[in-house]
Amino acid sequence: MDPVSRETVDGIAGVELVRLPVWPDTRGWFREVFRSEWAPEQFTGDIQLNLSETRAGGLRGLHFHRVQSDWWVPVSGSIRAAVADLRPGSPTFLRTAVLNLSADDPACLFVPPMVAHGFLALTDARLLYAVNRFYDGTDEQGVAWDDPALSVNWGTAQPVLSERDMKNPGVKDLFPGLQLRNRS
Repeated sequence: MDPVSRETVDGIAGVELVRLPVWPDTRGWFREVFRSEWAPEQFTGDIQLNLSETRAGGLRGLHFHRVQSDWWVPVSGSIRAAVADLRPGSPTFLRTAVLNLSADDPACLFVPPMVAHGFLALTDARLLYAVNRFYDGTDEQGVAWDDPALSVNWGTAQPVLSERDMKNPGVKDLFPGLQLRNRS
């Protein structure tokens, strides 16, 4: 079974919003949230499922991976998700997109390698996500959530951040020698 629809997010190749069908009945509803056949090139072999809970106002990210792909599914609450293309050869290098996702609107977000991603919890929220490799820390990278080179519109200036995310480097530190224009 295929998801209802797939759409590229703000022209960033590989970043997709996947709308999912819901089958309601008198007990509630059922929905499939992931099939490896929906992303067969990315999800083969080792697949890990993770569940995070974030209090309203908490921001996770921006994180990126050189190898790992992510498949995000909000299971409770609402989040503001952001993606930023960090693939130097990409025609959309440094393009960002922000979209609101909610457990009440059945959709998933697919994030390919080298696309930074993060989210702000608009309410208390739980995010289920599948990744295409087991976690070992070697592929976990970060970029500053408030980097002016990305100019992500989070809708807040003072989110609750982890100590690690407070220390994420800026784009100019990740790509030395790259000439950047301030986008803010």
